[in-house]
Amino acid sequence: MTINTGAPVVVGVDGSAAALDAVRVAAREAAYRQRPLRVVHAFVWALTGVPLAPAPGAPAGAGLRNQAQRYVTEAVAGAAKVAPDVEVTGAVIDGAATPVLVTESQEAVLLVLGHRGLGGFAGLLIGSVTVQVSARAACPVLVVRGEARADGPVVVGVDGSALSTEAVGFAFEEAARRGVPLVAVHAWLYPSPAGPGEILPLVYDLDAYGAEEERTLAESVAGFAERYPEVPVRHRLVRGTPARVLVEESQRAQLVVVGAAGAGALGGLLLGSVSHAVLHHAHCPLAIVRHPRRPARS
Repeated sequence: MTINTGAPVVVGVDGSAAALDAVRVAAREAAYRQRPLRVVHAFVWALTGVPLAPAPGAPAGAGLRNQAQRYVTEAVAGAAKVAPDVEVTGAVIDGAATPVLVTESQEAVLLVLGHRGLGGFAGLLIGSVTVQVSARAACPVLVVRGEARADGPVVVGVDGSALSTEAVGFAFEEAARRGVPLVAVHAWLYPSPAGPGEILPLVYDLDAYGAEEERTLAESVAGFAERYPEVPVRHRLVRGTPARVLVEESQRAQLVVVGAAGAGALGGLLLGSVSHAVLHHAHCPLAIVRHPRRPARS
């Protein structure tokens, strides 16, 4: 039976080894979700005016566009080997990597990227296209980096915000699909303002604030724990910076999930500081959730 239900998992490819790793992960994610897989290559050369056809006397398969098509064909074949029951399609799309991928994310249930690349996705180096797309995508983004383990828990960062709630829900779904425990991590150093203009006391009771942070963690997870009773949950309340704590947890995890709110003058074009740091330093794949998820399209 071929799986073909609703919005696809989308993966960006460029012929690099990292992109092919991302394809294999994307194929498994599509199988988990019972979704089709769409393989996309952004063909930026069409925008430069460079001749795309084979040069006179060159072999029939030469030329930049033929090479782009080979990237997609190779990736589609690789995905089919990993997940033979998943419907896999591929496309070469004229345009730069970031706008192509952001457009694809509007109809996707999940967007999968390698952490570095070459060619049409040369920007898939941490700090460029991966960061830009993660900050602008309309669906969760899974960045394949570090070690893709079959064991270990799903780890989620919790801070009590609405976007953190979305990340917790995504993490529970992933843990349930994978049949693994969930570790909910809340890291804090000092009391922080609850809103604009709030003035914190010069002297405060760390034990009392610690108890409040523990309540934040418990309340953020409670509803989802009831919805997913099959998922074992462990709470981790840690004194420390959130980014450092999540990077440390990633050494033992098979997936880390974070919410990422835009900030500053560019708003949604930026990742939050924690998600940005974890994106650069995580030891396992990272899922970044920025928006409330739309109802699944059937």
